[in-house]
Amino acid sequence: MSKPNILVVEDETKIARVLELELEFEGYQVTKAHDGMEGLRLYREKEWDLLLLDIMLPGLSGTDLLKRIRSGDEETPVIMLTAKDAVRDKVTGLDLGANDYVTKPFEIEELLARIRAALRTKSEQQVMRMEDLTVNVNTHEVHRGEKSIELTAKEFSLLVYLMKNKRQVLNREQLLEGVWGFDYYGDTNIVDVYIRYLRNKMDKGYETKLIHTVRGVGYVLKDAR
Repeated sequence: MSKPNILVVEDETKIARVLELELEFEGYQVTKAHDGMEGLRLYREKEWDLLLLDIMLPGLSGTDLLKRIRSGDEETPVIMLTAKDAVRDKVTGLDLGANDYVTKPFEIEELLARIRAALRTKSEQQVMRMEDLTVNVNTHEVHRGEKSIELTAKEFSLLVYLMKNKRQVLNREQLLEGVWGFDYYGDTNIVDVYIRYLRNKMDKGYETKLIHTVRGVGYVLKDAR
């Protein structure tokens, strides 16, 4: 099982370093950003399992960063780090879509417990979303807006794999292993064939295309951000 990856956006170097060491000791993959704009750039580069955002950030505040994130992503758990007396910041963060908050100075055990709770909640969610696309992992229902999209079992598996790795460029070998498995010995063009099937069902007729070809590399599922 891959380690959950956490993006920590914290401008206080010592706090960021302590968080990095403690989280890595607990088995998480950690990436740090020291201001809001760097945090936004890193957020857009890949899929994250959880975000830790400080409220007071240079360049782009934690609340403004959260607002941008929640404009197109309602699923990634976000825990805000707030000052002890910043009640208004806590309320604002929760209203903007933060899942939880931790007050500075905090006990690392409390933060770790809140992270575990947020990750458990995420793992229980059965609906994946991006733009107007919704994928119900439990019922295998797929919609773009109000339109229902019928997929075969393998098309659905490919879409779920792309959704789990959205905004990440995947080469054909990764897709072949992730969807068809290590023991697949059939036509290696099968990935391109099924990508074409998905495009015909998901993107054809829509102004916003979700599946993109990265020439010479592979494919990426990404939104308009």
